[in-house]
Amino acid sequence: MEDFAEQMAGALGVAPLTPEEVGAILRLAREVAHGTDDRKLAPLASFLAGAHAASAAAGGTARPDAVRRAIEAVLLLLPPGAGEPEEG
Repeated sequence: MEDFAEQMAGALGVAPLTPEEVGAILRLAREVAHGTDDRKLAPLASFLAGAHAASAAAGGTARPDAVRRAIEAVLLLLPPGAGEPEEG
């Protein structure tokens, strides 16, 4: 997976994702898919969070902070308790 992600970054002319960013983005996709019961929203949320992070980074925010803030903003939109394991 890392090789393909690095190839994509190179082809798009952007810095490769750090392992921390990969983990955070995958967790975001999981939370959105399970928290909304619509898996199709996961890639859309990931794209929009990335677009927001890129814009913030272009404005001077450090990329790790931009990614973290974008993910936090998306997660705030999920219903309370979304993504938490069901008891039982």
